[in-house]
Amino acid sequence: MTRLFDLRPGDGPLIFSVPHAGTDVPADIAGRLTPHAATLPDTDWHVEQLYDFAAELGAGMMRANVSRYVIDLNRPPLDESLYPGQATTGLCPPIEFDGTPIYRDGKEVSADEVARRREVYWQPYHDGLAAEIARVKARHGYALLFDCHSIASRVPRLFPGRLPDLNLGTVKGESCAPGVQAAIEKVMQESGLTQISNGRFIGGFITRHYGKPDENVHAVQMEKGQDCHLMDDGSNRLDPAKVAKLKPVLRRIAEAMLAWRS
Repeated sequence: MTRLFDLRPGDGPLIFSVPHAGTDVPADIAGRLTPHAATLPDTDWHVEQLYDFAAELGAGMMRANVSRYVIDLNRPPLDESLYPGQATTGLCPPIEFDGTPIYRDGKEVSADEVARRREVYWQPYHDGLAAEIARVKARHGYALLFDCHSIASRVPRLFPGRLPDLNLGTVKGESCAPGVQAAIEKVMQESGLTQISNGRFIGGFITRHYGKPDENVHAVQMEKGQDCHLMDDGSNRLDPAKVAKLKPVLRRIAEAMLAWRS
């Protein structure tokens, strides 16, 4: 197993968090996965590459290396549902997004095993993220947290039809100052991409837990439909033409966040 996460601190107030792009699975867990689950289909493929301009903006980036099939770093530690009444997946998910079993035996992860994974994998990521937010806030007086995600644009079990390209989540305006949301939405609306704010995805645990505008920490989640950056052949490969259209939009969003307090 390699490092649980990679952190590249920045000099500015913006931090990118990438909790779901990891593909590392410990051998004892990997051996229990179904052949399909072993391909890690629900990974947020290549998300960190879409934000590889971070250093140029003085922004930091924290990227998890462990797969969400080991533990979902964007879920609450006690696994309360983030979307009550809607289909979702858990802290140590037993099923893929489409509802098929992850494990060969079809069973859920035991409570003891969930507790172990939470201690070994979940807690260090959040300790590291909390420390980085505190460092940035101490330096600048405030912190901007951008939680980076992607998902297949069509997942009937989770949402009907095709997901918009850009899905901004601010916990319905609670996780950031109104000006932050407005600045992002302006870029989204001018992007030529399909977009929505606080639609199917309003923000996961990271956005909800760390976004405390009254304490000068402003957090947002960007969930991207993978149709806007992956190839159309069903693979998880980046489409250079799509990336060339998408990445400048993401950069303008980041720049708009930074300009909010300038």
